[in-house]
Amino acid sequence: METGKASKTALRVAIRRAAHQLADEPPVMYDPIAVPLIGRGFIRDMERAMHPVARDFRAFMAARSRYAEDQLAASVAAGTTQYVILGAGLDTFAYRNPFPQLRVFEVDFPATQLWKHERLAEAQIPIPPNLTFVPLDFEHKTLAESLLEAGLDPARPAFFGWLGVVPYLTLPAFRSTLAAITALPAGTGVSFDYAFSPETLSPLQRKVFDALAARVAAAGEPFQLFFTPDTLEDELHAAGFQQIHGAGTEEMNRLYFQNRADGLKLSAHGLGMMCTAWV
Repeated sequence: METGKASKTALRVAIRRAAHQLADEPPVMYDPIAVPLIGRGFIRDMERAMHPVARDFRAFMAARSRYAEDQLAASVAAGTTQYVILGAGLDTFAYRNPFPQLRVFEVDFPATQLWKHERLAEAQIPIPPNLTFVPLDFEHKTLAESLLEAGLDPARPAFFGWLGVVPYLTLPAFRSTLAAITALPAGTGVSFDYAFSPETLSPLQRKVFDALAARVAAAGEPFQLFFTPDTLEDELHAAGFQQIHGAGTEEMNRLYFQNRADGLKLSAHGLGMMCTAWV
């Protein structure tokens, strides 16, 4: 991502989430904010995202958001009152938050947040009182410092949503974020998606990966970080997480895509999986 410019991949993700609301019935992830937030400026992009060949991406974007929010709901049921969305982009949770007691912190680059404010204003979507924007420039401040300044209570557990971010990080940045999360009390959790190491992919998976990697690199946001389930588990245990649960394609399809008349589901040639870890 270029300094001072909004994330291009964040826009593409948001367009696919919005397209899911229009192209797939019923939606795996019901989101009445997604389409208004995109607005009419990206009609051609929406049409492409609704095409049958784009189904895999739509399904994945919807399922990973649903998975993270299901994990959040379990955390809230256990007493969590703080939710941090890392790399929030055009995430819409805060604007349809069903938990009145839950404070939401959206963390992202200042330029991306400025762009989001413009989209919200154009769509006339009000900013809820329990939402705090946390602009973060890693050259000047750490995640922990920024969250403390924004009002996160370090004496209470929090849940973190970290979608569509990890593959773009360096390993030191990944570890630094894990350290900030595990510094919070027991009961703190995080849900994120990650990409499999390219050398472990089948020839067909590698072909899909190479095409996707070329697209994101052309947008100025190249993939950098990959794991196997075992290497990721080692990283999480080393960081201090006590419980780890991975959800691959088979489990995600079982959770969210059973008995659909339209046959929508995650492709068997998945390039990564979901993970939730608890302190």
